[in-house]
Amino acid sequence: MPSSRGSSRFGSPRTWLKFAGLAGAVGVAATGVVVARSERRRRDYEPDEIRERLHQRLAVATATSSDDPVTRRRGRTRR
Repeated sequence: MPSSRGSSRFGSPRTWLKFAGLAGAVGVAATGVVVARSERRRRDYEPDEIRERLHQRLAVATATSSDDPVTRRRGRTRR
């Protein structure tokens, strides 16, 4: 005779909570792996390399904004 105490054909609520907790732990672990991997990639660059990349990005952004007449007009002050 099956017990009527919270059980159904899908299992008890306690079993579902265990699976939810396990899924949460797996999710936290997976997120930690992704963060650690991206941090490792970021640290692989030398400071000079990072500085050079930033200078390149600034040069591209500056060149793009100086060619755009709308941006150029916004930069001017009224006298």
